[in-house]
Amino acid sequence: MVSRQHACTRMGVLQQRCTGCLLCALTLLEAAGTLALMLYALLWEAGNLVNLPDKRIGFYNFCLWNETAGELQCLEYKHMQAMGISLLGMVLARVCVYACLVFTIFYPIFVAHVKCAEERKGWKVILIILTIKTIILSGGLGTFLFQTSQWIHPSDFTGGFQALLGTQALLLLQILTVTVYLSWAKHTHMSKPFY
Repeated sequence: MVSRQHACTRMGVLQQRCTGCLLCALTLLEAAGTLALMLYALLWEAGNLVNLPDKRIGFYNFCLWNETAGELQCLEYKHMQAMGISLLGMVLARVCVYACLVFTIFYPIFVAHVKCAEERKGWKVILIILTIKTIILSGGLGTFLFQTSQWIHPSDFTGGFQALLGTQALLLLQILTVTVYLSWAKHTHMSKPFY
């Protein structure tokens, strides 16, 4: 018969293992949601944050309604610069947001590697990557909105913008999850939290 103390110890070890696995699974689910939202916003919506019949404004398009022609007219960079939109600002916004997509594509592979290697230091690197992704996404989106705010009203935003906001929220949730994981791993006094 198993002693009560031995059974309690085994139950504690099982609980620690399950907690670590659940936090890791939650991180991977949040990463999958982030990737889906970014793919929707930047590929399916083609980077358009406003996609209305009378205007289409995004990272690659700046189209406004032309009353004379009776159709959308997409402006070239020289016309955008004449309207006060910085070419450098638009390129910087595009690079930041699409760089976040690249990080997001490879991020689940890195998380899986860290889980397999069972290293706590790897989770600190994950936290740094998430912070960088959050900063570059918000920086790119903020730069874009600063450049185009004169032509966009808050009610104009469509699915692409909402997906990027959802991405930002999921990135913040991932930072919280990884922070909780690191706190949990520190309090369990384990060099290898998964075993």
